[in-house]
Amino acid sequence: MDSCGAANENVLENGSCSSSESEKGKGGLRTMPFIIVNECLEKVASYGIMPNMIVYLMNGYGMGIVEGTKVMTTWSAMSNGFSIFGAFLSDSYFGRFLVISIGSFSSLLGLTILWLTAMIPELRTSSCQSFMLDCSSATAIQLAVLFISMGLISIGAGCIRPCSIAFGADQLTIREKSNNGRLLDSFFNWYYTSVALSTVISLSVIVYIQENLGWKIGFGVPAALMFISALSFLLGSPIYVKAKPGHSLLTSFLQVVVVAIKNRKLCLPHTFDQYYQECDSALVVPTDSLRCLNKACIIRNPETLSNPDESVLDPWSQCTVRQVESLKSLLRVLPMWSTGIFMVATQTTFSTVQANTMDRTLFGTFKMPAGSFNLVMVITVSIIIPTYDRVMVPLLAKYTGMPRGFTCRSRIGIGLLFICASKATSALVETMRRNAAIEEGFEEQPNAVIHMSVLWLVPEFVLLGFAEGFNPVGQIEFFYTYIPKSMSSFAMAIFTLQLAAVDIFGNLLVSIVDKVTSVGGNESWLSTNINKGHLNYYYALLTCLGILNYFYFLAICWAYGPAQEKKLEASAHKEEEQFDYMELPTS
Repeated sequence: MDSCGAANENVLENGSCSSSESEKGKGGLRTMPFIIVNECLEKVASYGIMPNMIVYLMNGYGMGIVEGTKVMTTWSAMSNGFSIFGAFLSDSYFGRFLVISIGSFSSLLGLTILWLTAMIPELRTSSCQSFMLDCSSATAIQLAVLFISMGLISIGAGCIRPCSIAFGADQLTIREKSNNGRLLDSFFNWYYTSVALSTVISLSVIVYIQENLGWKIGFGVPAALMFISALSFLLGSPIYVKAKPGHSLLTSFLQVVVVAIKNRKLCLPHTFDQYYQECDSALVVPTDSLRCLNKACIIRNPETLSNPDESVLDPWSQCTVRQVESLKSLLRVLPMWSTGIFMVATQTTFSTVQANTMDRTLFGTFKMPAGSFNLVMVITVSIIIPTYDRVMVPLLAKYTGMPRGFTCRSRIGIGLLFICASKATSALVETMRRNAAIEEGFEEQPNAVIHMSVLWLVPEFVLLGFAEGFNPVGQIEFFYTYIPKSMSSFAMAIFTLQLAAVDIFGNLLVSIVDKVTSVGGNESWLSTNINKGHLNYYYALLTCLGILNYFYFLAICWAYGPAQEKKLEASAHKEEEQFDYMELPTS
C-alpha cells in the first residue's frame, strides 16, 4: 500500500499526500495568525489604493475620466483573472505556500513602485494645476512604470486570494478527526471576520489618509502594510504544512476537450461497456446533452488502461465519464453565469468624481472622503445578509412553506432588480447635481464644489448593498447547486472569473459610449468635465440595459425549467459521487 492510502487523515485538501513523519508537529491553529495577517493586510493595502486611484490618474497622469476608468477596470479584471491562474499554478505545479510567497513579494514590489511614483516627481506629470484641468499627458516611461506597478499588484492578488483560505485549511486537515470540524469552523469564522474588518479599514482609514495627508503617505502606508504581510507569512514557514501540488480541474477540463477533438470522427457507442468509468464511480454512461464531449470517454485503445489500478496511462488520450460530466456541469451553469456580467452596474469610479464636486462636510470640519462611499455598500451588505438569514428566512418558512427562504434564482433576480433601481437613482441624483452646478455658474469649472450635500449619493450605494446581498450570494449558491460536490471549490473560481468579465464588459461599454456620444465634435456623455457631460444619460442607459438583462435572466430561468434545488435536497444523503447532473431541457 502506498503512503497516500495509508491514512485518510493525512490526505490534504488538494488531493496530495503528506508524510506523517515530516509533518509531525506542524500545522494547527498556531499557524492561523500568520496566514490571516497576510491575507488581511494584502486586502487593506490593495483595496485601500483603489477608491481614490481615479483621482490620482487624472491629477498625476493627466488622464481623462474615460481613460482613467478604462485603466481601473482593466486593472481590476487582471486581478480577478489572475486568481484563476494562481489557483491553477498552486494546484498543479508549485503548491500553495510558494504561490502565496510569490504573490506577497509581487504585491510588495508593485506597491513600492506605486509609492515611488508619488515620491519622485519625474515619474508622473507635474503640470496639473487643479483637479481635472490643465493637465498634460504622461510620457511613455511614466505610464510604463505605473502599469508595471499595477500589474505586479494584480499578480500578487491573483496568487494570494485564491490560495490563502485553502492553505489555512491545509493546516487543519491533518489534525485528528474529532477536532477537525470545530477547528475548521473556528478558522473560517476568524478568516471572514478579519477580511470584513480589513475591507472596512481600507475603505475608511486608508482612503482618509490619502485625501488628507497626500499620496506620499497614502501610498506609503499600504506599502508598509504589505511588507508586514509578506514578512508575517514567511515567519510562519517552519511550522506550516506544505501540501504538494496535486491534480488541477482546469487540466482535467482541457484533457476532455483535447481527447474529444482527437476522437471527433468516432461514432458514439450504444453500450455502456465502451465508455471508460472509474472503478469507484456510480456514473456508468455520460448524459445525452453536449454529446460531442462524450467521445472523450470512449475506450479507443484498451492498452491505454495499463496501470495496475486501472487508471489511465495517458490522460491526454483517454478520459473518464466523470471527467466528461464534470466539464458538462460547468458548461451548464454558464448561461446563468452570464446574467451576472451586468453587475458592471456596480461600477463606482464615476461616483468618486461626483463626490469631489459636492459638499462632503458631515459635521464640524470633518469631510467624508470621496472614495469611501463603497463603505456604505459594505455596511449595507453586512446588515442585509444576517437580517435575511435570521428574520426573513424564518418568516418565509412560516408563511410560504419555503424552509430555506427564496430560491437561489429568486435571490439572483431580486439582486438584478436592485441594480436597476440603484442606477435609476444614480441618474436622478446626477441630474440634480448637474443642474445645480450649471445654475451656480460652474459649467466650465468641474473642480468647483456646489451647494449640494454628498449624502445624496448614499441611497444608490444602499441599493447596491441590497443588490450585493442578494445577487452574488444567489449566484454562488446556484453554482454549488448545479456543480457536483467534488467540484465545489471551483464554484468560487467561476464567480471570480465572472468579476473579471464584469470589468471587461464595463471597459467596453465605457469606450463605446464615449466614442458614439462624441461623434461630430459633440461633448461626450463621459466628458472629463462632468458638468458639461451627461453622466446622468449614462446611468439611464445602464438602467435600460439592466432591465433588458433582467428579461434575459427570466428567459434563462425558463430554459433551465423548474427549480432543481428541491431535487438536490432530496438526494443530499447520497454519496459524493451520486450527484445529479443538471441538464438544460432540449426541445
